[in-house]
Amino acid sequence: MPVDLAGLERFFQGAPLGRRVYDAVAERLLVHDDVSTRVTKSQVAFRRRRGFCWVWLPGRYLSHPGAEVVLSLALERADPDPRWKQVVDVGRGRWMHHLEVQAVAELDAQVDRWLEEAYALAG
Repeated sequence: MPVDLAGLERFFQGAPLGRRVYDAVAERLLVHDDVSTRVTKSQVAFRRRRGFCWVWLPGRYLSHPGAEVVLSLALERADPDPRWKQVVDVGRGRWMHHLEVQAVAELDAQVDRWLEEAYALAG
């Protein structure tokens, strides 16, 4: 499924770091033929059979966000890494992990492993 470029431009308008984070995540995930993206009013989702990764802008919803952009991943376990801003049990063996991203350089090898784990769980 083609990426909605116009929707991405609208979503990330005024959020250049958010767009760079999205681009870096997309570069890693869209190598898989079965991954698609969906742009909504609140987030950009990466999907396989179900959503597994989301990029969103907390400043649109929170009065004092800790970061311009958050990367959220669905894993089947609660990962104890202290980098996570929040880890929430959303039921059915799924844990939502929220990572505040201050710079694209934070998307390191550990984040790559989490992305691949979330991708595998969604299939």
